[in-house]
Amino acid sequence: MAVGEILSGKVTGITKFGAFVALPEGKNGMVHISEIAQTYVGDIHEHLQEGQEVRVKIIAVDQNGRINLSIKKAVSDQQTRSGGRTARQAGGAYGGRPQNGGRRRPPRQTAAREPDAPLSFEDKLKHFMQDSESRMSDIRHNMDRKNGSRRRK
Repeated sequence: MAVGEILSGKVTGITKFGAFVALPEGKNGMVHISEIAQTYVGDIHEHLQEGQEVRVKIIAVDQNGRINLSIKKAVSDQQTRSGGRTARQAGGAYGGRPQNGGRRRPPRQTAAREPDAPLSFEDKLKHFMQDSESRMSDIRHNMDRKNGSRRRK
């Protein structure tokens, strides 16, 4: 298994921060809540169920061997190969972990509106909630690392 590979797996557990997926070769990985769908995910149970078959993309493997997965990247890659619109072209959701060292990034512009048109209140609220959830997740993760907490198996 390598980073960038797309696999099929079965959801084995759901938590408030993500879902665990059983992969081939007896491996397990986790899909963070921000990697489940192109839209804001408030409740994972609205998108996934235990025992559900899903296509996932391996986005990282850390030094401890934990596998980080993404459902939304597997779907957007599949759409790109099949000639469909990618999430960004379709005005995908704003969210996920910062990839730029934690620096604040501006909200994405959606393809459905004029570049000069102001965001609606709902769009601003959606972007704020996604950014806030991502930041809180990062803070909790960093605090857990500082406190020496470990994942339960």
